Amino acid sequence: MARSRPLSGVLALAAALAAVVVPGAATASAAPPGVKDVTAVLFEWKYASVATECATTLGPAGYGYVQVSPPAEHIQGSQWWTSYQPVGYRIAGRLGDRTAFRNMVDACHAAGVKVVVDAVINHMAAGGGTGTGGSSYTKYGYPGLYSSYDFDDCTSRVVDYTDRWNVQHCELVGLADLDTGEEYVRKTIAGYLNDLLGLGADGFRIDAAKHIDAADLANIKSRLTNPGVYWKQEVIYGAGEAVQPTEYTGNGDVQEFRYAYDLKRVLNNENLAYLKNYGEGWGYLNGSGAGVFVDNHDTERNGSTLNYKNGASYTLANVFMLAYPYGAPDVNSGYEWSDADAGPPNGGTVDACWQNGWKCQHAWPEILRMVAFRNATRGQAVTDWWDDGGDAIAFGRGSKGYVAINHESGSLSRTYQTSLPAGAYCNVQNDTTVTVDSAGRFTATLGADTALAIYAGKSTC
Repeated sequence: MARSRPLSGVLALAAALAAVVVPGAATASAAPPGVKDVTAVLFEWKYASVATECATTLGPAGYGYVQVSPPAEHIQGSQWWTSYQPVGYRIAGRLGDRTAFRNMVDACHAAGVKVVVDAVINHMAAGGGTGTGGSSYTKYGYPGLYSSYDFDDCTSRVVDYTDRWNVQHCELVGLADLDTGEEYVRKTIAGYLNDLLGLGADGFRIDAAKHIDAADLANIKSRLTNPGVYWKQEVIYGAGEAVQPTEYTGNGDVQEFRYAYDLKRVLNNENLAYLKNYGEGWGYLNGSGAGVFVDNHDTERNGSTLNYKNGASYTLANVFMLAYPYGAPDVNSGYEWSDADAGPPNGGTVDACWQNGWKCQHAWPEILRMVAFRNATRGQAVTDWWDDGGDAIAFGRGSKGYVAINHESGSLSRTYQTSLPAGAYCNVQNDTTVTVDSAGRFTATLGADTALAIYAGKSTC
């Protein structure tokens, strides 16, 4: 049961937010709007660095979206997870201020890239102190924003994922859990998101959505100035758990964690041939509402998925994700780490990719060039599937593209049957020319742990 909030406080903030809160019916965006559905997740990049990357790399490569780390004021500390412990909703974190955020959005839009914001709205920070923007706070006390009236009555940690109430009313790793069933809290969160929309944000990734009732999120989304804004939710699947990802599909996309978990197992221990019906055929969410990834900032650190340290397996997993038409893909792009808590190098400033520990996976040539492949083959079903029963596969995307992946320990030479028109094509994986004959066939040799990708419209390298 929620605590009551003094009426004067409710009325005061309700009046303050009236200009930005527009009630309306929430509508789900089944996939990122537009013809380009690949998101580069620039984890813990400063907004000024994101702006540069949009102009120099993301836009030219065909990325439709960039996802940026949380813009709210947060607790101090060098660890990456301090960004996920907000103390207020001002844009005053280590990655940049309000001006830097707005300039980043403008630069990305000018490059044809939309901006998704990682939004932390389930909880506030634990402990007490002074935030990155100078605000003083205590747990359950965030002056000018929230007080003890605005948090759930359960002040112990989430411990039982078979208990819905425990998952959605208790505290995720001890963080102060907002009572999103309260009118004041809903309006305040909507006000924060509306402010970001006013600065040009194009969508939100809802952090820890599993710990917020789906109806509460629907209510908050209905208050946005654009209730149909792109919206993807972090709802981690767990067998037998009380809260399931399917509950959230009415709000927008849901991140399909099983996709990433199973890719690791297949690439490391099973056969790529098993991927022929990947997606719904494996019991996953409907692909039109699924967000997929090879890894994200959490999973690359906890070992549940592949990560940059897995070399060719990681690269090929990203090639497959971008070639195969299931879900809307996120390409994780972070930095080297040995300490899983370590924050971004150079405070988040990226002077150049592949320097100072920045991995820039989104710009690895084998991954980057698959973004254009995906855009060119959009809407085409899988055709002409071939596999060797083991770790070599190939498939087409109708008459628009064809990809082959060799994860065997030795090279592979064979003739592939495609549905492509005859002609010369550039293999964007290594800048060699592939010639398709009048019967749609071509012959190629793939080295161990390499791929081939060709698509209509790319005839020269």
